[in-house]
Amino acid sequence: MSTVDEARAWLAQDPDPETRAELEELLARVEAGDEAAASDLASRFAGRLQFGTAGLRGAIGAGPLRMNRVLVAQAAAGFARYLTAQGDGSAPTVVIGYDGRKNSDVFAQDSAELFQGAGLNAVLLPRRLPTPVLAFAVRHLRADAGVMVTASHNPPEDNGYKVYLGGADGGAQIVAPADAAIAAQIQAVADEGSVADLPRASDYRIADEDVVEAYIASTAAVAPAPASADGMRWTYTAMHGVGWETMRAVLERAGYPLPDLVERQIAPDASFPTVSFPNPEEPGAMDLSYEIAGRTDADFIIANDPDADRVAVAIPTSDGWRRLTGNDLGLLLGLRAARAAQGTPGASLACSLVSSPGLGAIAHRFGLDWHETLTGFKWISRAPGMVFGFEEALGYLVNPETVRDKDGISAAVAVLGLAAEARGRGATIAELLDELAAEIGHVASGQVSIRVEDVSIIARTMEELRADPPTAFGDADVERADDLLHPADGAPGGDILRYLLADGSRVIFRPSGTEPKLKAYLDVRGSSAADAQTRLTALEASVRAYLA
Repeated sequence: MSTVDEARAWLAQDPDPETRAELEELLARVEAGDEAAASDLASRFAGRLQFGTAGLRGAIGAGPLRMNRVLVAQAAAGFARYLTAQGDGSAPTVVIGYDGRKNSDVFAQDSAELFQGAGLNAVLLPRRLPTPVLAFAVRHLRADAGVMVTASHNPPEDNGYKVYLGGADGGAQIVAPADAAIAAQIQAVADEGSVADLPRASDYRIADEDVVEAYIASTAAVAPAPASADGMRWTYTAMHGVGWETMRAVLERAGYPLPDLVERQIAPDASFPTVSFPNPEEPGAMDLSYEIAGRTDADFIIANDPDADRVAVAIPTSDGWRRLTGNDLGLLLGLRAARAAQGTPGASLACSLVSSPGLGAIAHRFGLDWHETLTGFKWISRAPGMVFGFEEALGYLVNPETVRDKDGISAAVAVLGLAAEARGRGATIAELLDELAAEIGHVASGQVSIRVEDVSIIARTMEELRADPPTAFGDADVERADDLLHPADGAPGGDILRYLLADGSRVIFRPSGTEPKLKAYLDVRGSSAADAQTRLTALEASVRAYLA
């Protein structure tokens, strides 16, 4: 079948007027001999978005390599078949949530209708809500599965489809082999014919507000406000996402003073008009919050990403604002959790293996177990005995008994608790970092990130690293190299290369799971904060030179 024939078959089953018009216009240009249009069409039909452990994620548009109602319908129908085959004969229950991105509500309603039409019990959350609320609802309602329609902090043109499993999986994101089994069912649906023929039903249930209320109550309980929180001045941004409504309810329940808001970013807006990339990690994304916090003399800033599963914190310095790294905040929250869990048999701290090994030092200091996992909370949330987990990409899990995924709202409450406790004894968040160094020594972490237009460059670079591994970075020799693609112990593997250096530093390479980036993660120790930073700067320079 030619690409044009494939496109016409796709067009015949597409229920969305916008993507139909987009594809019809593209086909007309192709038939008129437009070579650019032919190339565009080919790029949309050169395969399909692959369903994996991150579910689906991509740019909205027509065709199987874009996010659209046809692709989502195939995914929902395939997931329904998977759940039915795994069950005991009773109808599985699936909870569906959605954020404020373009088409999130449409994709969620389509999914609810298709789940219900396939004989499942579909429960749609009552409105656009943060991803952590959906993750909570899967456990709270004892559902068999959950779906969250979100692309988290991806660019504005993207959307995604994130899948959770209940039961023995405890409400965590899917991992292998479930991802491959679900993908096979989705492919079978796509191969069988038109999504217009899939059964739908509109008698799915809208979840009661009690579910949201239960999330608010459990999250407020993470760190109820002490008296020292009175008068605390802080700034908040939702990054044009869905975090503020739920965050405000949690703050009021927990008793914290409400923040000064970055008003231009507080309401959901799928176009993300004030940021080029709605991720607090990206340069410029928090500039508006710095302006507001500077005018109001804030003690600190808290930022959620658009679906509020991540959180960033910034603190004032003598020459502006400093955003804490994901590792800075992860170690502060890890220390908080370790103190609370000290003496608890089997309690552990967990982080992804690209996050700071300082968490292991904290665990050792307080007699807790420590687990390093593959990247992603689908792995971190499964660590035995975990009382706290984090990854350096601003993801934190402070309440694993109620949510089995990163949660930027509960983590924000934990940060407020730390800040209020410090305030009560005349200290700041900056001084909490000094106290952390006194506990475990001076550690510093950094990242070298290479963004590419052609993703094949990333695979080629990883192949070259494997074929000709580095023997040194700068003046530090590589003492040990680990290729984690196929671990010798039979554990799950990942496309990760880790190098342990003679001076105690560490360099890890891995492709990003959500963006066209090759990332290098760097960790060093020093005799002082200044020494650690000097070592980190030198290591960053040597890694950049190596990748040049």
